[in-house]
Amino acid sequence: MRGVGGGAGRAARVAMAGGEQRGAPGGPERVALKKEIGLVSACAIIIGNIIGSGIFISPKGVLEHTGSVGLALIIWVLGGGVSALGSLCYAELGVTIPKSGGDYSYVTEIFGGLAGFLLLWSAVLIMYPTSLAVIALTFSNYVLQPVFPNCIPPYNASRILSMVCLRNYEELTPSNAFNFWMTPSVGHLALAFLQGSFAFSGWNFLNYVTEELVDPRRNLPRAIFISIPLVTFVYTFTNIAYFTAMSPQELLSSNAVAVTFGEKLLGYFSWVMPVSVALSTFGGINGYLFTSSRLCFSGAREGHLPSLLAMIHVKHCTPIPALLVCCLATLIIMLVGDTYTLINYVSFINYLCYGVTIIGLIVLRWKKPKIFRPIKVNLLIPITYLAFWAFLLIFSLYSEPVVCGIGLIIILTGVPVFFLGVYWRNKPKCVNRLIESVTCWGQKLCFVVYPQGGVAEEEEAPSARSRRQATETAETK
Repeated sequence: MRGVGGGAGRAARVAMAGGEQRGAPGGPERVALKKEIGLVSACAIIIGNIIGSGIFISPKGVLEHTGSVGLALIIWVLGGGVSALGSLCYAELGVTIPKSGGDYSYVTEIFGGLAGFLLLWSAVLIMYPTSLAVIALTFSNYVLQPVFPNCIPPYNASRILSMVCLRNYEELTPSNAFNFWMTPSVGHLALAFLQGSFAFSGWNFLNYVTEELVDPRRNLPRAIFISIPLVTFVYTFTNIAYFTAMSPQELLSSNAVAVTFGEKLLGYFSWVMPVSVALSTFGGINGYLFTSSRLCFSGAREGHLPSLLAMIHVKHCTPIPALLVCCLATLIIMLVGDTYTLINYVSFINYLCYGVTIIGLIVLRWKKPKIFRPIKVNLLIPITYLAFWAFLLIFSLYSEPVVCGIGLIIILTGVPVFFLGVYWRNKPKCVNRLIESVTCWGQKLCFVVYPQGGVAEEEEAPSARSRRQATETAETK
Protein backbone atom coordinates (compact mmCIF):
# COMPACT_ATOMS: atom_id res chain seq x y z
CA MET A 1 0.00 0.00 0.00
CA ARG A 2 2.84 2.38 0.61
CA GLY A 3 4.91 4.16 -1.92
CA VAL A 4 4.15 5.04 -5.50
CA GLY A 5 6.71 3.59 -7.94
CA GLY A 6 8.32 5.05 -11.00
CA GLY A 7 5.22 5.59 -13.15
CA ALA A 8 3.27 7.31 -10.40
CA GLY A 9 6.33 9.31 -9.41
CA ARG A 10 6.65 10.62 -12.99
CA ALA A 11 2.96 11.50 -12.94
CA ALA A 12 3.50 13.43 -9.72
CA ARG A 13 6.33 15.43 -11.28
CA VAL A 14 4.26 16.17 -14.39
CA ALA A 15 1.27 17.24 -12.33
CA MET A 16 3.46 19.36 -10.09
CA ALA A 17 5.02 21.19 -13.00
CA GLY A 18 2.07 23.56 -13.28
CA GLY A 19 1.97 24.08 -9.53
CA GLU A 20 5.65 25.01 -9.29
CA GLN A 21 5.16 27.89 -11.72
CA ARG A 22 2.96 29.65 -9.20
CA GLY A 23 4.28 31.83 -6.41
CA ALA A 24 6.70 34.66 -5.90
CA PRO A 25 9.33 35.52 -8.51
CA GLY A 26 12.06 34.42 -6.12
CA GLY A 27 11.04 30.74 -6.27
CA PRO A 28 8.22 28.25 -6.69
CA GLU A 29 5.31 28.19 -4.26
CA ARG A 30 5.36 25.17 -1.99
CA VAL A 31 2.45 22.74 -2.34
CA ALA A 32 1.64 21.88 1.29
CA LEU A 33 -1.03 22.12 3.96
CA LYS A 34 -1.31 25.71 5.15
CA LYS A 35 -1.32 26.91 8.77
CA GLU A 36 -4.46 29.02 8.55
CA ILE A 37 -6.62 27.92 11.53
CA GLY A 38 -6.56 30.50 14.34
CA LEU A 39 -8.21 30.37 17.79
CA VAL A 40 -11.64 31.53 16.59
CA SER A 41 -11.63 29.06 13.69
CA ALA A 42 -10.43 26.30 16.03
CA CYS A 43 -13.36 26.93 18.40
CA ALA A 44 -15.70 26.98 15.41
CA ILE A 45 -14.39 23.56 14.27
CA ILE A 46 -15.00 21.96 17.67
CA ILE A 47 -18.40 23.58 18.29
CA GLY A 48 -19.52 23.09 14.69
CA ASN A 49 -18.59 19.40 14.74
CA ILE A 50 -20.24 18.75 18.11
CA ILE A 51 -23.43 20.73 17.48
CA GLY A 52 -24.34 19.08 14.20
CA SER A 53 -27.25 16.69 14.50
CA GLY A 54 -26.90 15.02 17.92
CA ILE A 55 -28.92 17.51 19.94
CA PHE A 56 -31.85 17.05 17.52
CA ILE A 57 -31.98 13.24 17.66
CA SER A 58 -30.21 12.05 20.84
CA PRO A 59 -32.73 13.56 23.35
CA LYS A 60 -35.29 10.94 22.30
CA GLY A 61 -32.81 8.07 22.72
CA VAL A 62 -31.56 9.34 26.10
CA LEU A 63 -35.09 9.81 27.47
CA GLU A 64 -36.19 6.41 26.16
CA HIS A 65 -33.41 4.59 28.06
CA THR A 66 -33.47 6.66 31.30
CA GLY A 67 -37.23 6.58 31.93
CA SER A 68 -37.46 10.06 33.50
CA VAL A 69 -36.83 13.70 32.66
CA GLY A 70 -34.57 14.32 35.66
CA LEU A 71 -32.27 11.37 34.99
CA ALA A 72 -32.08 12.34 31.31
CA LEU A 73 -30.84 15.83 32.27
CA ILE A 74 -28.26 14.28 34.62
CA ILE A 75 -27.02 12.09 31.74
CA TRP A 76 -26.58 15.20 29.58
CA VAL A 77 -24.56 17.05 32.23
CA LEU A 78 -22.42 13.97 32.95
CA GLY A 79 -21.85 13.52 29.22
CA GLY A 80 -20.40 17.02 29.06
CA GLY A 81 -18.24 16.34 32.12
CA VAL A 82 -16.84 13.13 30.65
CA SER A 83 -16.12 14.90 27.36
CA ALA A 84 -14.28 17.61 29.31
CA LEU A 85 -12.10 14.98 31.03
CA GLY A 86 -11.31 13.37 27.69
CA SER A 87 -10.55 16.70 26.04
CA LEU A 88 -8.04 17.57 28.80
CA CYS A 89 -6.19 14.31 28.08
CA TYR A 90 -6.27 15.02 24.34
CA ALA A 91 -4.93 18.52 24.96
CA GLU A 92 -1.82 17.02 26.58
CA LEU A 93 -1.39 14.49 23.77
CA GLY A 94 -1.99 17.14 21.10
CA VAL A 95 0.79 19.44 22.28
CA THR A 96 3.17 16.57 23.17
CA ILE A 97 2.77 14.85 19.78
CA PRO A 98 1.97 17.81 17.45
CA LYS A 99 0.89 15.78 14.42
CA SER A 100 -2.31 15.81 12.41
CA GLY A 101 -4.38 12.63 12.66
CA GLY A 102 -5.53 12.84 16.28
CA ASP A 103 -6.12 9.45 17.93
CA TYR A 104 -4.49 7.60 15.06
CA SER A 105 -1.21 9.54 15.25
CA TYR A 106 -1.01 9.19 19.04
CA VAL A 107 -1.79 5.45 19.10
CA THR A 108 0.69 4.79 16.27
CA GLU A 109 3.40 6.77 18.06
CA ILE A 110 2.82 5.02 21.41
CA PHE A 111 1.70 1.47 20.59
CA GLY A 112 3.11 0.92 17.11
CA GLY A 113 1.83 0.37 13.60
CA LEU A 114 -0.69 -2.46 14.12
CA ALA A 115 -2.63 -0.68 16.88
CA GLY A 116 -2.63 2.55 14.91
CA PHE A 117 -3.79 0.77 11.77
CA LEU A 118 -6.70 -0.93 13.58
CA LEU A 119 -7.84 2.43 14.93
CA LEU A 120 -7.53 3.94 11.45
CA TRP A 121 -9.36 0.96 9.95
CA SER A 122 -12.29 1.34 12.36
CA ALA A 123 -12.41 5.10 11.82
CA VAL A 124 -12.43 4.88 8.02
CA LEU A 125 -14.91 1.98 7.86
CA ILE A 126 -17.18 2.73 10.85
CA MET A 127 -16.78 5.91 12.89
CA TYR A 128 -16.74 8.72 10.37
CA PRO A 129 -18.89 7.23 7.60
CA THR A 130 -21.54 6.28 10.20
CA SER A 131 -21.45 9.71 11.86
CA LEU A 132 -21.74 11.41 8.49
CA ALA A 133 -24.61 9.10 7.55
CA VAL A 134 -26.51 9.91 10.77
CA ILE A 135 -26.04 13.66 10.23
CA ALA A 136 -27.14 13.41 6.60
CA LEU A 137 -30.21 11.36 7.55
CA THR A 138 -31.09 13.93 10.22
CA PHE A 139 -30.83 16.65 7.59
CA SER A 140 -33.20 14.79 5.26
CA ASN A 141 -35.68 13.88 8.03
CA TYR A 142 -36.02 17.48 9.19
CA VAL A 143 -36.36 18.83 5.66
CA LEU A 144 -39.02 16.23 4.80
CA GLN A 145 -40.92 16.32 8.12
CA PRO A 146 -43.05 19.39 7.21
CA VAL A 147 -44.03 17.60 3.98
CA PHE A 148 -45.02 14.43 5.90
CA PRO A 149 -46.25 15.93 9.23
CA ASN A 150 -48.21 12.91 10.47
CA CYS A 151 -45.92 10.06 9.48
CA ILE A 152 -42.30 9.04 9.09
CA PRO A 153 -40.82 10.38 5.82
CA PRO A 154 -40.53 7.68 3.09
CA TYR A 155 -37.32 5.65 3.24
CA ASN A 156 -36.24 6.34 -0.35
CA ALA A 157 -36.99 10.05 -0.11
CA SER A 158 -34.89 10.51 3.04
CA ARG A 159 -31.96 8.53 1.57
CA ILE A 160 -31.98 10.46 -1.71
CA LEU A 161 -32.13 13.81 0.08
CA SER A 162 -29.34 12.70 2.43
CA MET A 163 -27.11 12.00 -0.52
CA VAL A 164 -27.83 15.43 -2.00
CA CYS A 165 -26.53 17.22 1.11
CA LEU A 166 -23.67 15.28 2.06
CA ARG A 167 -45.08 25.54 27.90
CA ASN A 168 -45.23 22.64 30.12
CA TYR A 169 -43.01 23.70 33.08
CA GLU A 170 -44.53 21.14 35.45
CA GLU A 171 -42.37 18.38 33.92
CA LEU A 172 -39.26 20.02 35.45
CA THR A 173 -40.45 20.10 39.06
CA PRO A 174 -38.54 17.55 41.19
CA SER A 175 -41.61 15.41 41.85
CA ASN A 176 -42.33 15.01 38.12
CA ALA A 177 -38.76 15.10 36.82
CA PHE A 178 -37.93 11.86 38.64
CA ASN A 179 -41.29 10.22 38.06
CA PHE A 180 -40.10 7.01 36.35
CA TRP A 181 -42.46 5.35 33.86
CA MET A 182 -39.89 2.54 33.66
CA THR A 183 -37.10 1.40 35.98
CA PRO A 184 -33.82 1.77 34.05
CA SER A 185 -31.26 -1.02 34.43
CA VAL A 186 -27.53 -0.41 34.42
CA GLY A 187 -27.51 -1.54 30.80
CA HIS A 188 -30.19 1.04 29.95
CA LEU A 189 -28.09 3.76 31.58
CA ALA A 190 -25.06 2.67 29.52
CA LEU A 191 -27.13 2.89 26.33
CA ALA A 192 -28.43 6.31 27.41
CA PHE A 193 -24.82 7.46 27.77
CA LEU A 194 -24.05 6.09 24.30
CA GLN A 195 -26.97 8.06 22.84
CA GLY A 196 -25.89 11.20 24.67
CA SER A 197 -22.21 10.72 23.83
CA PHE A 198 -23.07 10.76 20.13
CA ALA A 199 -24.29 14.33 20.57
CA PHE A 200 -20.90 15.24 22.13
CA SER A 201 -18.81 13.42 19.51
CA GLY A 202 -16.45 15.78 17.75
CA TRP A 203 -14.75 17.20 20.87
CA ASN A 204 -11.44 15.68 19.72
CA PHE A 205 -11.63 16.71 16.06
CA LEU A 206 -9.30 19.70 16.32
CA ASN A 207 -6.50 17.21 17.06
CA TYR A 208 -6.91 15.89 13.51
CA VAL A 209 -5.80 19.18 11.95
CA THR A 210 -2.97 20.11 14.34
CA GLU A 211 -0.56 20.78 11.47
CA GLU A 212 -2.93 23.40 10.01
CA LEU A 213 -3.37 25.15 13.38
CA VAL A 214 -1.60 28.42 14.09
CA ASP A 215 0.55 28.01 17.24
CA PRO A 216 -1.02 24.66 18.25
CA ARG A 217 0.74 24.55 21.63
CA ARG A 218 -1.35 27.53 22.75
CA ASN A 219 -4.47 27.47 20.58
CA LEU A 220 -5.29 23.75 20.82
CA PRO A 221 -5.87 23.69 24.61
CA ARG A 222 -7.46 27.15 24.57
CA ALA A 223 -10.01 26.12 21.94
CA ILE A 224 -10.86 22.95 23.91
CA PHE A 225 -11.27 24.83 27.20
CA ILE A 226 -13.59 27.39 25.55
CA SER A 227 -15.69 25.02 23.45
CA ILE A 228 -16.56 22.04 25.70
CA PRO A 229 -18.14 24.00 28.61
CA LEU A 230 -20.04 26.15 26.11
CA VAL A 231 -21.49 23.12 24.31
CA THR A 232 -22.43 21.43 27.62
CA PHE A 233 -24.29 24.59 28.68
CA VAL A 234 -26.13 24.81 25.34
CA TYR A 235 -27.09 21.11 25.34
CA THR A 236 -28.40 21.10 28.91
CA PHE A 237 -30.59 24.15 28.43
CA THR A 238 -31.78 22.96 25.02
CA ASN A 239 -33.09 19.82 26.69
CA ILE A 240 -34.71 21.92 29.42
CA ALA A 241 -36.42 23.90 26.65
CA TYR A 242 -37.64 20.66 25.04
CA PHE A 243 -39.10 19.42 28.32
CA THR A 244 -40.82 22.73 29.07
CA ALA A 245 -42.59 22.66 25.70
CA MET A 246 -43.36 18.93 25.43
CA SER A 247 -44.34 16.13 27.72
CA PRO A 248 -42.03 13.08 27.77
CA GLN A 249 -44.65 11.10 25.84
CA GLU A 250 -44.81 13.76 23.11
CA LEU A 251 -41.03 13.83 22.82
CA LEU A 252 -40.79 10.03 22.56
CA SER A 253 -43.50 9.87 19.90
CA SER A 254 -41.95 12.66 17.80
CA ASN A 255 -40.15 11.79 14.57
CA ALA A 256 -38.34 15.15 14.64
CA VAL A 257 -38.00 16.63 18.13
CA ALA A 258 -37.09 20.17 17.08
CA VAL A 259 -40.01 20.32 14.61
CA THR A 260 -42.47 19.31 17.35
CA PHE A 261 -40.84 21.90 19.63
CA GLY A 262 -41.33 24.58 16.95
CA GLU A 263 -44.96 23.62 16.38
CA LYS A 264 -45.64 23.96 20.13
CA LEU A 265 -44.03 27.38 20.53
CA LEU A 266 -43.78 29.15 17.16
CA GLY A 267 -47.14 28.46 15.52
CA TYR A 268 -47.10 29.77 11.94
CA PHE A 269 -43.34 30.31 12.17
CA SER A 270 -42.64 26.68 13.01
CA TRP A 271 -40.99 26.30 9.58
CA VAL A 272 -38.00 28.11 11.09
CA MET A 273 -37.02 24.98 13.07
CA PRO A 274 -36.55 22.48 10.21
CA VAL A 275 -34.69 25.13 8.22
CA SER A 276 -32.40 25.88 11.18
CA VAL A 277 -31.74 22.18 11.83
CA ALA A 278 -31.02 21.60 8.15
CA LEU A 279 -28.47 24.42 8.16
CA SER A 280 -26.87 23.08 11.36
CA THR A 281 -26.59 19.53 10.06
CA PHE A 282 -25.32 20.69 6.67
CA GLY A 283 -22.58 22.63 8.45
CA GLY A 284 -21.86 19.57 10.60
CA ILE A 285 -21.35 17.46 7.47
CA ASN A 286 -18.86 20.02 6.18
CA GLY A 287 -16.91 19.91 9.46
CA TYR A 288 -16.87 16.10 9.59
CA LEU A 289 -15.64 15.87 6.01
CA PHE A 290 -12.92 18.43 6.72
CA THR A 291 -11.51 16.53 9.70
CA SER A 292 -12.12 12.92 8.62
CA SER A 293 -10.39 13.49 5.28
CA ARG A 294 -7.32 14.68 7.22
CA LEU A 295 -7.33 11.36 9.08
CA CYS A 296 -7.16 9.46 5.77
CA PHE A 297 -4.42 11.85 4.67
CA SER A 298 -2.38 11.18 7.83
CA GLY A 299 -2.86 7.41 7.52
CA ALA A 300 -1.70 7.40 3.91
CA ARG A 301 1.31 9.56 4.78
CA GLU A 302 2.36 6.94 7.36
CA GLY A 303 1.96 4.16 4.76
CA HIS A 304 -1.17 2.62 6.31
CA LEU A 305 -3.48 3.57 3.43
CA PRO A 306 -2.91 3.81 -0.34
CA SER A 307 -0.43 6.57 -1.13
CA LEU A 308 -2.94 8.36 -3.37
CA LEU A 309 -4.82 9.45 -0.21
CA ALA A 310 -1.70 11.31 0.99
CA MET A 311 -1.79 13.69 -1.97
CA ILE A 312 -3.28 17.17 -2.11
CA HIS A 313 -4.61 19.36 -4.91
CA VAL A 314 -1.86 21.44 -6.54
CA LYS A 315 -3.98 24.62 -6.43
CA HIS A 316 -6.36 24.32 -3.47
CA CYS A 317 -3.97 22.29 -1.23
CA THR A 318 -6.81 20.01 -0.04
CA PRO A 319 -6.72 16.18 0.12
CA ILE A 320 -9.23 15.53 -2.69
CA PRO A 321 -8.79 11.69 -2.88
CA ALA A 322 -9.28 11.36 0.89
CA LEU A 323 -12.47 13.45 0.68
CA LEU A 324 -13.83 11.24 -2.08
CA VAL A 325 -13.15 8.08 -0.06
CA CYS A 326 -14.99 9.52 2.97
CA CYS A 327 -18.02 10.43 0.83
CA LEU A 328 -18.15 6.99 -0.82
CA ALA A 329 -17.96 5.15 2.54
CA THR A 330 -20.75 7.38 3.91
CA LEU A 331 -23.04 6.61 0.98
CA ILE A 332 -22.63 2.88 1.61
CA ILE A 333 -23.27 3.14 5.38
CA MET A 334 -26.32 5.31 4.75
CA LEU A 335 -28.15 2.38 3.16
CA VAL A 336 -27.67 0.13 6.21
CA GLY A 337 -29.67 0.30 9.47
CA ASP A 338 -31.86 2.91 11.17
CA THR A 339 -30.60 6.07 12.82
CA TYR A 340 -30.65 4.96 16.48
CA THR A 341 -28.95 1.62 15.76
CA LEU A 342 -26.24 3.49 13.86
CA ILE A 343 -25.78 5.81 16.86
CA ASN A 344 -25.23 2.88 19.27
CA TYR A 345 -22.92 1.32 16.71
CA VAL A 346 -20.67 4.37 16.19
CA SER A 347 -20.74 5.49 19.85
CA PHE A 348 -19.43 2.12 21.07
CA ILE A 349 -16.54 2.19 18.59
CA ASN A 350 -15.87 5.86 19.36
CA TYR A 351 -15.56 5.19 23.08
CA LEU A 352 -13.39 2.14 22.48
CA CYS A 353 -10.93 4.27 20.48
CA TYR A 354 -11.05 7.15 22.98
CA GLY A 355 -10.15 4.78 25.83
CA VAL A 356 -7.24 3.20 23.97
CA THR A 357 -5.88 6.66 23.17
CA ILE A 358 -6.10 7.82 26.79
CA ILE A 359 -4.46 4.58 27.96
CA GLY A 360 -1.69 5.66 25.58
CA LEU A 361 -1.28 8.90 27.55
CA ILE A 362 -0.51 6.89 30.71
CA VAL A 363 1.83 4.57 28.78
CA LEU A 364 3.66 7.58 27.29
CA ARG A 365 4.13 9.02 30.78
CA TRP A 366 5.81 5.74 31.75
CA LYS A 367 7.86 5.23 28.57
CA LYS A 368 9.03 8.84 28.11
CA PRO A 369 8.76 10.65 31.44
CA LYS A 370 11.19 13.42 30.39
CA ILE A 371 9.62 14.35 27.07
CA PHE A 372 8.63 18.02 26.80
CA ARG A 373 4.96 18.48 27.74
CA PRO A 374 3.60 22.06 27.51
CA ILE A 375 0.46 20.73 29.24
CA LYS A 376 0.54 17.96 31.86
CA VAL A 377 -2.78 16.92 33.40
CA ASN A 378 -3.17 15.25 36.78
CA LEU A 379 -3.18 11.46 36.47
CA LEU A 380 -6.55 11.32 38.25
CA ILE A 381 -8.15 12.80 35.13
CA PRO A 382 -7.28 9.94 32.71
CA ILE A 383 -7.89 7.35 35.45
CA THR A 384 -11.38 8.76 36.14
CA TYR A 385 -12.16 8.80 32.44
CA LEU A 386 -10.97 5.21 32.01
CA ALA A 387 -13.10 4.01 34.95
CA PHE A 388 -16.19 5.46 33.29
CA TRP A 389 -15.00 4.10 29.93
CA ALA A 390 -14.74 0.54 31.28
CA PHE A 391 -18.24 0.75 32.84
CA LEU A 392 -19.75 2.04 29.61
CA LEU A 393 -18.17 -0.54 27.33
CA ILE A 394 -18.89 -3.56 29.55
CA PHE A 395 -22.59 -2.78 30.04
CA SER A 396 -23.06 -1.65 26.43
CA LEU A 397 -21.64 -4.96 25.27
CA TYR A 398 -24.02 -6.73 27.67
CA SER A 399 -27.08 -4.75 26.53
CA GLU A 400 -26.37 -4.68 22.78
CA PRO A 401 -24.14 -7.71 22.13
CA VAL A 402 -24.96 -7.95 18.41
CA VAL A 403 -24.31 -4.30 17.55
CA CYS A 404 -21.13 -4.11 19.65
CA GLY A 405 -19.96 -7.55 18.52
CA ILE A 406 -20.25 -6.61 14.83
CA GLY A 407 -18.18 -3.50 15.52
CA LEU A 408 -15.45 -5.54 17.21
CA ILE A 409 -15.41 -8.07 14.35
CA ILE A 410 -15.01 -5.29 11.77
CA ILE A 411 -12.08 -3.87 13.76
CA LEU A 412 -10.39 -7.29 13.90
CA THR A 413 -10.75 -7.75 10.14
CA GLY A 414 -8.09 -5.06 9.93
CA VAL A 415 -5.44 -7.48 11.26
CA PRO A 416 -5.04 -9.54 8.06
CA VAL A 417 -5.38 -6.37 5.97
CA PHE A 418 -2.48 -4.83 7.93
CA PHE A 419 -0.19 -7.81 7.38
CA LEU A 420 -1.09 -8.13 3.68
CA GLY A 421 -1.13 -4.45 2.78
CA VAL A 422 1.39 -2.83 5.12
CA TYR A 423 3.67 -5.39 6.79
CA TRP A 424 4.25 -7.44 3.60
CA ARG A 425 6.79 -5.29 1.72
CA ASN A 426 8.02 -7.67 -1.02
CA LYS A 427 4.84 -7.85 -3.07
CA PRO A 428 4.82 -9.39 -6.57
CA LYS A 429 5.72 -7.03 -9.40
CA CYS A 430 2.25 -7.33 -10.92
CA VAL A 431 0.68 -6.03 -7.68
CA ASN A 432 3.13 -3.10 -7.52
CA ARG A 433 2.44 -2.24 -11.19
CA LEU A 434 -1.32 -2.29 -10.51
CA ILE A 435 -0.89 0.03 -7.50
CA GLU A 436 1.28 2.37 -9.57
CA SER A 437 -1.26 2.46 -12.40
CA VAL A 438 -4.18 3.20 -10.09
CA THR A 439 -2.17 5.90 -8.29
CA CYS A 440 -1.09 7.51 -11.57
CA TRP A 441 -4.69 7.47 -12.86
CA GLY A 442 -5.95 8.96 -9.59
CA GLN A 443 -3.36 11.75 -9.69
CA LYS A 444 -4.37 12.75 -13.20
CA LEU A 445 -8.08 12.60 -12.37
CA CYS A 446 -7.86 14.64 -9.14
CA PHE A 447 -4.83 16.76 -10.14
CA VAL A 448 -3.04 15.98 -6.88
CA VAL A 449 0.62 15.63 -5.80
CA TYR A 450 2.55 14.80 -2.65
CA PRO A 451 2.89 17.74 -0.19
CA GLN A 452 6.31 19.36 -0.31
CA GLY A 453 7.56 18.89 3.26
CA GLY A 454 5.71 18.82 6.58
CA VAL A 455 4.50 22.05 8.10
CA ALA A 456 4.67 20.67 11.59
CA GLU A 457 8.44 20.19 11.56
CA GLU A 458 9.36 23.22 9.46
CA GLU A 459 7.23 25.78 11.28
CA GLU A 460 7.67 24.53 14.81
CA ALA A 461 9.08 27.22 17.08
CA PRO A 462 12.90 26.91 17.43
CA SER A 463 12.72 26.93 21.23
CA ALA A 464 10.10 24.16 21.29
CA ARG A 465 12.08 22.15 18.76
CA SER A 466 15.28 22.46 20.76
CA ARG A 467 13.53 21.41 23.99
CA ARG A 468 11.98 18.41 22.23
CA GLN A 469 15.35 17.34 20.76
CA ALA A 470 17.06 17.74 24.12
CA THR A 471 14.49 15.63 25.96
CA GLU A 472 14.51 12.93 23.27
CA THR A 473 18.30 12.81 23.45
CA ALA A 474 18.06 12.42 27.24
CA GLU A 475 15.54 9.60 26.75
CA THR A 476 17.92 7.66 24.50
CA LYS A 477 20.79 8.07 26.96
